[in-house]
Amino acid sequence: MADEADEEDIDAAVARLRRERALDDRRTALACARTEVCVKHRGRARVVRRIEALGIARDIAREAVAEVFADIDEAEQLERALDRRLRAGTQLSDPTVLRRVHRYLLGQGFDAERVTALLRRRAKSAQSL
Repeated sequence: MADEADEEDIDAAVARLRRERALDDRRTALACARTEVCVKHRGRARVVRRIEALGIARDIAREAVAEVFADIDEAEQLERALDRRLRAGTQLSDPTVLRRVHRYLLGQGFDAERVTALLRRRAKSAQSL
């Protein structure tokens, strides 16, 4: 009998928390996505992985990321991430630095094709100076 009452209490508590939206995976995913994108400046892939690491389903994670990124200029975000990484005066003309920066940007969740194109463009402009 005690187990049934406890189970009923638990079900009632979970139902109440869902009604109050305290247990809402979509809401949690959106909050996490906003933080990862707007505060930590991460790319799509990393944000999805972070949300999934919270135990939220992949489809909910992807929907939340798509919603947050709808208002973001991803090319500009990638440019800013690269600028932050190069603040210390590092130069992309050094192949070792170029590989490290490439690996870093991929690790931040940015699209590989965009990263490669940006780094090529920046390395060429650095050489022409």
